[in-house]
Amino acid sequence: MTQPPSEPFRAFRLREDGQGGELTTLSLNELNAGDVTIRAEYSSVNYKDALAGTGRGKIARRLPLVGGIDVAGTVVDSTAGGFSAGDPVLVTGCGLSEDHDGGYAEYVRVPADFVIPLPGGFDAFTAMTLGTAGFTAALALQRLEENGLTPDAGPIVVTGATGGVGSIAIDILAGRGYEVVAVSGKPDAEAWLKELGATRVVDREGLATKGRPLEKAAWGGAIDNVGGAMLGELLRTTVPWGGIASIGLAGGHELDTTVMPFILRGVSLLGISSANCPRERRERVWARLGSDWKPRHLDAIRAGTVGLDGLGDVFERMLAGETRGRTVVRIAD
Repeated sequence: MTQPPSEPFRAFRLREDGQGGELTTLSLNELNAGDVTIRAEYSSVNYKDALAGTGRGKIARRLPLVGGIDVAGTVVDSTAGGFSAGDPVLVTGCGLSEDHDGGYAEYVRVPADFVIPLPGGFDAFTAMTLGTAGFTAALALQRLEENGLTPDAGPIVVTGATGGVGSIAIDILAGRGYEVVAVSGKPDAEAWLKELGATRVVDREGLATKGRPLEKAAWGGAIDNVGGAMLGELLRTTVPWGGIASIGLAGGHELDTTVMPFILRGVSLLGISSANCPRERRERVWARLGSDWKPRHLDAIRAGTVGLDGLGDVFERMLAGETRGRTVVRIAD
């Protein structure tokens, strides 16, 4: 269909009481206002989606709201210049499922500034195998390399390695020639992580240090999905002029550190915020993902595909730590 719908369509909507979400039907005029209407083909499952979809995290700033922080599909209507009916596009972050109706619906309506043309060589399915996770991993590497990181800096640590961001980061880093050390608490994932490009896999406890302000420098840098004590340990053990990209807080939001890594070794701590990334940078990152940074092992990273009616099960397994890689959500029939 290449025109806006006249009949109700399916959507997974977060309930007004904040107790998770449910599959329902909506009409177009029930969606938030926007310049571009997209017929959704695929979305994805991110940790934030699982928190919001089960009511276990305060992700949405208002309710009710359509869930899903990602979507890819085809423009069916646009009142803004730059987009026309039939254009393949994607949206990640930008407040979807936080303060704007998200991607878990057959039709999505958003401001034009949210929308990115689908990179050449991508289809919607591939784009959503990457989604916010792939974009975040690439954004982290872009910032690290802008800060001077090169493969000869030493091993690069990726924490939370079996998650979406971690697994894609390993693939991209290895493809760029970096020596990648994956950190995971899942021993059965070692072979899979090495298939993606990790040279070795370290248990979370293997990075424990004595907690002194500085320890022996071992890492050229890191992409950290964990935060908390893990991030503090990485700061103490990164080489002079190395960099760490801080992405997540699975291990806690507090950071116990000193100024010593910064003033004695020149270590950089770079914050990665994918949801509100400036558009110009967002376009550059997606262009790289569609060309020389495209992961080589997307089939291995993709854990499976579910429909809107399968979201609840995936959310539960993700929050229980039973998933790895990326789950794609099939929206269109």
